[in-house]
Amino acid sequence: MKLRDIERHFEVREGYWFAPKLFGWGATPVTWQGWLLTLGFIAVFLLVIALVPGELLKAAVGLPLLLGFLWLVHSKTEGGFSWHWGPDKRR
Repeated sequence: MKLRDIERHFEVREGYWFAPKLFGWGATPVTWQGWLLTLGFIAVFLLVIALVPGELLKAAVGLPLLLGFLWLVHSKTEGGFSWHWGPDKRR
């Protein structure tokens, strides 16, 4: 695997904020918007855990927050989520 193959894997077209992970399932933020969304989600999620009283209420607030984040990441990932075994040789 060459460095250029890895760099090419993480290039996305305009309008996408995430690239599929190089190995495994999921996405990696590759633009400032993707990083901002990810860090913002982490901050809000930690605030929910710290400030919302009761385990059931934390789950009632945190689960929709998590699902919304995952939906947005999926919609902003070029190629969607799928399993990867390394850089795409076809690019």
